[in-house]
Amino acid sequence: MNNIKIAPSILAANFACLGDQVKEAARAGADYIHIDVMDGHFVPNISFGPPVVKSIRPLVDQFFDVHLMIEQPERYIDAFAQAGANGLTVHLEACPDLAQVIKAIRAAGCRVGVVIKPDTPVDAISGLADQLDLLLVMTVYPGFGGQSFIEESYARIRQARDLLDRVNPEADLEVDGGINQEIAARVVAAGANVLVAGHAIFGAKDGIEPAIARIRQAALSQVAK
Repeated sequence: MNNIKIAPSILAANFACLGDQVKEAARAGADYIHIDVMDGHFVPNISFGPPVVKSIRPLVDQFFDVHLMIEQPERYIDAFAQAGANGLTVHLEACPDLAQVIKAIRAAGCRVGVVIKPDTPVDAISGLADQLDLLLVMTVYPGFGGQSFIEESYARIRQARDLLDRVNPEADLEVDGGINQEIAARVVAAGANVLVAGHAIFGAKDGIEPAIARIRQAALSQVAK
C-alpha cells in the first residue's frame, strides 16, 4: 500500500485567515483538504456550511474531503457538491437508509464515503462496504477538535482493512482524530492510507509544511516495511 494521503483538517485552522492557511497546506503537499461539517444536532458544535466550501474552492486544486457530521445529510448533498466538494462522507449512524444516501452522493458526482463512530461495530457497514470509495474510522468521538487518539482504534482499523480487502480492496481507509507523527506510523501499519490531522498540522509551532512532512515521512516509513 503506497497510496498514502495526508488530509489537513481545516477545523483546526485559524479562521481569521482560513484561505491563506488552506493555500499554505496545499503548497506544503496536502493531498486532501478535510472539511468537518457540524450541525449542532448530530454533534454538539457548529462549523462550516456550503458557503465556506464555495469560498475556498477557487483557491486550491486539492481534493475536498467533506465529512458531514450532520443529521439527514441527504438534504445537503447537492449543496455541498455544487459548492465544490469532491468527496462526501456521511455517518452510518445518521442514515437510516444508507443505501439511498450512497446513491444520492454518487448521483451528485462525488466520491462516496461512510464514517463510523468509535462505538459503532465495524461489521455494521459490511453489507454496503463494496459500494464505498472510502471508509472513515473515527479515532475520537466526533464533534470536537484536539481530542486524544483512542488506543482501541488500532484493532478497529485492522478489522476495517480486513473487511475492505475482502470486498472492496480499492477503497480508501481513512482515520480521523488525534493523528500525529507517532500515531501516523501506527495507523498506517494497521491498514489506514488516508490520514486526517488537524492540530498536529495547523497548530504546529514550526509551521504547516514541516508538520505535513513529518506525518508523511512517518506514514511512508511503514509502507516501506
